[in-house]
Amino acid sequence: MWLLKPATFMNLSGKSITAAQRFWKIEPEQTLVAHDELDMPPGVARLKFDGGHGGQNGLRDTIRLLGHGKFHRLRLGIGHPGHKDRVVGWVLNRPSPQDAVLMEQAIDAAIDVLPLAVAGDFNEAMKRLHTARP
Repeated sequence: MWLLKPATFMNLSGKSITAAQRFWKIEPEQTLVAHDELDMPPGVARLKFDGGHGGQNGLRDTIRLLGHGKFHRLRLGIGHPGHKDRVVGWVLNRPSPQDAVLMEQAIDAAIDVLPLAVAGDFNEAMKRLHTARP
């Protein structure tokens, strides 16, 4: 298992992801991309496989370079500021202390099910994460 923290700008993270996949000979289907998710409230973490970018620019770049969205995602809710004109500031600034605690709890819950996902039981990891209570 490799943990990659891209050195690129977030909007170009597909460049780092696909370079790592080529270097270590990792198939996209064996990849888990963790990203922020505006459409979920802080404190919610969800696993999924395949799909579109949903407006998330790092995913958009990754899908563009791979030519598909067939990889695993760990979606970490950050909430929405309420209006599209406030999204950039919302994403780039620090969360409130309350939201930060909720986000950390969601990350902990995701870490708890990670061994299942790594072992190949992604469905069980998904089931446990999606039914976990804070």
